[in-house]
Amino acid sequence: MDEASRQRAEEMLGHTFGDASLLETALTHPSYAAEHSDVGTYDRLEFLGDSVLGFIVSDVLYRALPDAPEGELTRRKHHAVSGEALAEAAEALGIGELLQLGRGALAAGDRQRSSVLENTIEALIGALYLDGGLECAERFTRQALADRLAVSDLPVADPKSALQQITQARLAGLPRYRIVSHEGPPHRRTFTAEVMLGETVVGRGTGHSKQSAEKAAAADALGSFTRTRDDAGTAL
Repeated sequence: MDEASRQRAEEMLGHTFGDASLLETALTHPSYAAEHSDVGTYDRLEFLGDSVLGFIVSDVLYRALPDAPEGELTRRKHHAVSGEALAEAAEALGIGELLQLGRGALAAGDRQRSSVLENTIEALIGALYLDGGLECAERFTRQALADRLAVSDLPVADPKSALQQITQARLAGLPRYRIVSHEGPPHRRTFTAEVMLGETVVGRGTGHSKQSAEKAAAADALGSFTRTRDDAGTAL
């Protein structure tokens, strides 16, 4: 990892590493390690980071919601640490652009693959824990997953799932998403997405990751359908 990439990573994580090899290992995909015998892979740090992440989120939720029953805490934890949540947070932070990949994985588009982003952010949490302690790992986790850790009510349904259910049942079709633009620096990009039914754009939204932009577009489409139904007095 070159000096510029290391500085970008530390700025994004909010931590200067005493052991820089931990940071480099956390950002090294197995495909890159297979091509370079002198580097390690993020697998072991991912294993550790997964457990550290689970503890941090459980502790945060337990303290923030003293009256919540176990079932609610479990649902909120899953909401915060699901693969989708972690991939979305990693994408919003620009982690994929710092990842060291082998030639084959790079050509296959693994830099944007959700499972790779999920593994990498867990590995980074593991590296932060080893280098800076639990407080350091918690600070980054709270920042990266702030939206998912909010104590407001959980969403009743994912807007993309809700839109798909409506369009399948009533329009016999599936929504299609496309990213139409992005702007801002790599660590804080804003994406704009559109959702289409056939060739018609039915919703548009923005977010700091492709997934969140698509969700915003789906929510916009759902809102349009609701307004149409209310105005016409009939369901979509």
